[in-house]
Amino acid sequence: MRPTAKQAAALAACLKDHRQLYNAALEHRRTAYRKAGVTVRYGDQSADLKHIRADDAEGQGPWSFSSQQATLRRLDKAFRAFFARVHEGRVPGFPRFKGRGWFDTVEWPKDGDGCRWDSQPEHPTATFVRLQGIGHVRVHQHRPVKGRVKTISVKREGARWYVILSCDDVPAEPLRQTGAAVGLDMGVASLATTSDGDHLDNPRHLAGSAGRFVAAQQALARKTRGSVRRRKAVAQVAALHAKVRRQRLDYAHKQALTLVRGYDVIVHEDLRIANMTRSASGTVEQPGRNVAQKSGLNRSILDAGWGVFLQVLAHRAESAGRELIAVNPVNTSRTCARCGHVAKENRVTQAAFRCMVCGHTAHADVNAAKNILRAGLALRDAAEAA
Repeated sequence: MRPTAKQAAALAACLKDHRQLYNAALEHRRTAYRKAGVTVRYGDQSADLKHIRADDAEGQGPWSFSSQQATLRRLDKAFRAFFARVHEGRVPGFPRFKGRGWFDTVEWPKDGDGCRWDSQPEHPTATFVRLQGIGHVRVHQHRPVKGRVKTISVKREGARWYVILSCDDVPAEPLRQTGAAVGLDMGVASLATTSDGDHLDNPRHLAGSAGRFVAAQQALARKTRGSVRRRKAVAQVAALHAKVRRQRLDYAHKQALTLVRGYDVIVHEDLRIANMTRSASGTVEQPGRNVAQKSGLNRSILDAGWGVFLQVLAHRAESAGRELIAVNPVNTSRTCARCGHVAKENRVTQAAFRCMVCGHTAHADVNAAKNILRAGLALRDAAEAA
C-alpha cells in the first residue's frame, strides 16, 4: 500500500482501536467466568457490538462493523484453540492480551462491506482499495488478481502497510504430465535431497545476516526503555527479520516451482517441526542434556525454513494439479533402499550409508529419499485399491 501521511495515521488508529476491542473482549470473557462462572461466547459479544459503537463513537464508531466482528471471531478462534489443546492434554497457552506490536492485522470479511478492492477503476494506471474510515488508498499491485475477491486484510510490517486478498473461484493452472515421481528428504546441510540424487541448497539466510543482527541487537540493548531511539532500534531489528523472512519465502517459491514442473507425484516426510525444535533445557529437577548442541540444531532447522517450504510446495502442487503425499519418516534414514534391512549401524556418518547386510552404499540422504518415495507410492496404491 502507498498511503498518504493522513491515511497512514488513520490506518494506525484503526489498528489500535481493533486491538483495544480485542483486549476488552478478552477481559470481558475472563471477568465473567472468574466472577460469575459464566462463559461468554462470540454471539454474545457480537450482539453487544452495536452498543459499544454507540457508547464509543470516536473510538469504535468510525470503523467497519464487519471488521470488528472479524476481530471478535479472531478472539473466539483463540479460545477454541485453547480448549482443543486442553482436551488433547497439550500445554494450554491461555489467550493473551495484545500489546503494541502484537496485533498488526485487521480483516474485512467481505469485499463491498466496509471495503472495496479496485475502488477507482477509472484510473487505468493505478489500483486503489477503499477502507471505511480511511478512504481510497493507493496500492502497488505486483501481480494480477485471479478469481473473485472474498476478504481483504490490512497488515503492518514495520513502517510498511500491505493489503492481502483471499479469493474464491481461482482457476487452476494444471501443468503437463511428466510421468515422474520423487521423494524428498529434508535436511540441514541441504534444504532437501531428492530420490534422483539432487540436492537443494540451504542458503542459511539467518546465518548469513548474523553480523547485522548482532550489531542491531547490541544497539537495541543500549537504548533506554520507552525512548524514541529505542523505538527506532526495535524497528531496525524487525526490518532485518522481515528481510530474512522474505528471502526465505522467495527461495521456497523458486524451489517448489522447480519440483512441481518436473514431477507429477511428490512425496515428503510428515514432519512435526514444533516437536523437533523443542528446547532440551528441561526443568530444574530434571535438567536436559546437550542443551547447547540441541539449541544450535534447532536454530539450523528453523533457519532452513522447512515449514515455509512445505507449505509453499503444497500450495504450488495443488495449483498445478500435482499429487503431494506425506509419509511417516520413522526409520527412513536407517533402512537400506536396496534390501530393506533396518539397523542403526547402517548410517555410518551423517552423509554416508552402508548396509550391514547387502553392502549397498549411497549418500545417506539420497537413500532416505528413495525410502520416502517407496513409502509414498505404497500409500497411494493402497488408497487407490480401497
